Amino acid sequence: MVRDIVIYPDKRLKLISKEVNEFDSELHSLLEDMYDTMLSKKGVGLAAIQIGVTKRVLIINLPDENDDDALPIKSETLEIINPIFIKKEGSCKHQEGCLSIPGIYEDIERAEHIVLEYHNRHGEKKTIENNKFLAIAIQHEIDHLDGKVFIEKLSFMKRKKFEKEWKKRFK
Repeated sequence: MVRDIVIYPDKRLKLISKEVNEFDSELHSLLEDMYDTMLSKKGVGLAAIQIGVTKRVLIINLPDENDDDALPIKSETLEIINPIFIKKEGSCKHQEGCLSIPGIYEDIERAEHIVLEYHNRHGEKKTIENNKFLAIAIQHEIDHLDGKVFIEKLSFMKRKKFEKEWKKRFK
């Protein structure tokens, strides 16, 4: 089921998500809804808080590097529950956008290399190590779980400019 995306500056985006303790059918339904929602909005990732659910759950499905028009393959969706960074190192800049801040893209600095521990939908512990676009996407979505959005990483002047332009959109 496609759910509504929480749009900035909705205060729910500031909430810190709670750890998942039950790896049950309710969680599996949430993951399915998140996938349907992300797909309908042509997103790369989605945190549960972006559909108003304060659970430490995120999904990512990277586009096919060789085919921009290819639809995501559901079985390749990374379902990350209760993520914990084991290591973050290096630095890189990458242009980011966000389903909760549609139409805005900015270069954001993030760690270049990450090691992450998490649980899958069945509660099994997993580890992922990455230094590519996936590392950027994971960091972006975990920020959501911690009550942050990517524009908070902008310089003071860029942030002021963004806020001014964003307000104009809704007048």
